[in-house]
Amino acid sequence: MNTDFDVFIVGGGINGAGIARDAAGRGYKVCLAEMSDISSGTSSWSTKLIHGGLRYMEQFQLRLVREALIERENLLSIAPHIIRPLRFILPHSEKSRPLWMLSLGMFIYDNLARRKVLRKSEKINLNKASEGKELKDNFAQGFEYSDCWVEDSRLVLLNARDAYLRGARIMTRSKVVSLKWDSNKWEILVQKKLKNKIKNYQFSSKMVVNAAGPWVNEINGQLKTSNGLFARTRLVKGSHIVLPKLVNHEKAFIFQNFDNRVIFVIPFEKQFSLIGTTDEEFSENPSEVKISKKEIDYLCESVSTFFKKPISSKDIVWTFSGVRSLYDDGEKSLQKITREYVIKEESEYDKKILSIYGGKITTYRKLAEKVLKIIDKQFNKTTYSWTSKHALPGGDFEAKSFSKLLKHYQEKYNFIERGIIERLFMSYGTQIDEMLHSTKSIKDLGKYFGNTLYEIEVKWMMNSEWAEKVDDILWRRSKLGLIFDNIGVQKLKNYLKKYKI
Repeated sequence: MNTDFDVFIVGGGINGAGIARDAAGRGYKVCLAEMSDISSGTSSWSTKLIHGGLRYMEQFQLRLVREALIERENLLSIAPHIIRPLRFILPHSEKSRPLWMLSLGMFIYDNLARRKVLRKSEKINLNKASEGKELKDNFAQGFEYSDCWVEDSRLVLLNARDAYLRGARIMTRSKVVSLKWDSNKWEILVQKKLKNKIKNYQFSSKMVVNAAGPWVNEINGQLKTSNGLFARTRLVKGSHIVLPKLVNHEKAFIFQNFDNRVIFVIPFEKQFSLIGTTDEEFSENPSEVKISKKEIDYLCESVSTFFKKPISSKDIVWTFSGVRSLYDDGEKSLQKITREYVIKEESEYDKKILSIYGGKITTYRKLAEKVLKIIDKQFNKTTYSWTSKHALPGGDFEAKSFSKLLKHYQEKYNFIERGIIERLFMSYGTQIDEMLHSTKSIKDLGKYFGNTLYEIEVKWMMNSEWAEKVDDILWRRSKLGLIFDNIGVQKLKNYLKKYKI
């Protein structure tokens, strides 16, 4: 097995996976090491949006907004099974920004970048429209605009899978414990967790990309450099709550909160509403991040300001928190810290290590392209951008054909419940043919774990998507954990015990 690489990537979040995909597709020998599961960190704990970022316009970050708006359409075109257009309702009140300012903001948002699929914004009378039924009566006017929903953890997985299919080595539960520069290459020691032991791997690579997110400084700390690496990040915690569905439609809300932040209420897994996010300084272990009572109270109070029926902590069915690693630009205000990504070339090693700071899930592909420009320069090669024109696995169809293709699969696999096929299609896209190609009856799906999950899908997750544990299956590759009972969880645990990984 090859242990010599051109590019070694630390971190299996969206940035690391996106860079691995791009680099492998350009012919580089790539290895990616993730200390836990793919997308087990920040990338799976986002607000699940591909968006331009309305709030960034107030900070005059128009370059960031424009780039993100362009990427909305690019990502929708390459992954229409896990990314879908979503309409947002923005209510107006006398305490919020002036109506003329919102109208101008909508105009800029519509026209800062060319739209191919997404509809433009429009004014809406919330006292008359059905979408305003759950809102308090004082929110009479508002705007409706487009962004996109994304299944974030699957976006990471599909980038990693595509990288693998293009020749990259993907190592999960593999921690980088040593990085040493030896004259003309990096010597890298990786420890991989197996069921009953830890196995050591020794690799060499011409370049290293540190895309470890909140752990970027921990990785750089192994370099024992003296060029101020540890002052470059500010860790920010963002938390979300999930409740039974709050509205009778499939549109999202964006609320201008009393503290000038925005709060999203988003349709989630058909039966639920997702509410977030908070924004707090964080200085503890990112692996142990969790929501606080203060954050729960904040989100409940914020949403209750807008809805007729207030919500409380008693309504919550699930919470999750993530830690964003933002580049420290010296800004004192947490809300004003740049959300743009920053790529640092560590000059102490002749620019053969790159560190990634900050960034948004929406712009991960552009970040990867810029990283590859630097890599090309180091290798004195000329390669070309390609990722915007090539679909991620399962996404090789047009977004407008979603309903037609779903119907096709429901008819093709008519022995499987239509709702199950819909969920599979929204997760795997056209890959369901590869998953189900040998099935002719419901018996061919294998053991049933409950709540639409069959053995054939579990095996796919394990064999094609690096799943090893229950949480990998129920909370990252799917969100079935929201509806699984203890009996189903135990069935799955017992099943996984039979496999040696």
